[in-house]
Amino acid sequence: MKKIFVAGKLLPKTEKRLQDLGAVFYQGTEPITEAALIEGLQDAHALICPLSTPVTKQVIEKATQLEIVANVGAGFDNIDVQEAKARGVAVTNTPDVSTEATAELTLGLILSIMRRIPEGDQLLRESPEEFTGWAPTFFLGRELYGKTLGIIGLGRIGLAVAKRATAFGMKILYSGHQPKPEADTVGATFVTQEELIQTSDVISIHAAYSAELKHLFDRTTIAQMKPTAFLINAARGPVINEVDLVDALEKHIISGAALDVFEFEPKLSAKLRELQNVVLTPHIGNATVETREKMGEIAVLNIEAVLRGEAPLHSVY
Repeated sequence: MKKIFVAGKLLPKTEKRLQDLGAVFYQGTEPITEAALIEGLQDAHALICPLSTPVTKQVIEKATQLEIVANVGAGFDNIDVQEAKARGVAVTNTPDVSTEATAELTLGLILSIMRRIPEGDQLLRESPEEFTGWAPTFFLGRELYGKTLGIIGLGRIGLAVAKRATAFGMKILYSGHQPKPEADTVGATFVTQEELIQTSDVISIHAAYSAELKHLFDRTTIAQMKPTAFLINAARGPVINEVDLVDALEKHIISGAALDVFEFEPKLSAKLRELQNVVLTPHIGNATVETREKMGEIAVLNIEAVLRGEAPLHSVY
């Protein structure tokens, strides 16, 4: 039987399937090191790993029997895909299944920052004396109804966010390389990126990450937003220059931000933690039992296909 190495903790349902296939599991409690990964991949034909596992050129070079790297996640920027391709190693991901969970989390972020939900929870826990009862000017937020949501990248997740936002009475704008026919299903209007940034009340990032998107939102871009606007990121951290965002939030150049991903993840700017006009969540966009079980199932199916000599279900190249 060909060896399958599992580089991180997965859900019990997925681990049971892998145990039935005779997989070998990394036993550490900390994220696996490169040295431990290389050791685990000795004589292994398949690797299944979370997004937090860097599969570097050195790892792939030393895993001479490796046939497939199956990422449990829609992304794959933790893997040296070019090196894998050059050596004939399949690289797979788990697309599509994250759509609903990530869209739900995005709406949660929008509601949280605009209605100040985490801030209100913190006040009642830490300073309950400040709540003296209902008052006309106390703890005011902003309504979603009637506001314009600008979506950068109207893919599967962006469209799912748009559908949910229309239920709140939001107007939808989107930008991208070209108009999309499916935008009509949510009444979304295609505009230039510049117009979207300048006119949206809420901007939510959902574009697939590429090098050209690094620091799309920096000091200059953020300054073009409305002072009453909110910036939402549940896509990839490096799209936003975190230093510039902190400066803008401190100076109230925009009203607020809600972030599920970070530029130097898992490191987080200490200044971000100090600000009241930002909501922070620890990269939990698709962190639901339902989605993570589906992701694990797809990863295992990819491995089974490749080890049978068949094409994987979801190759990234």
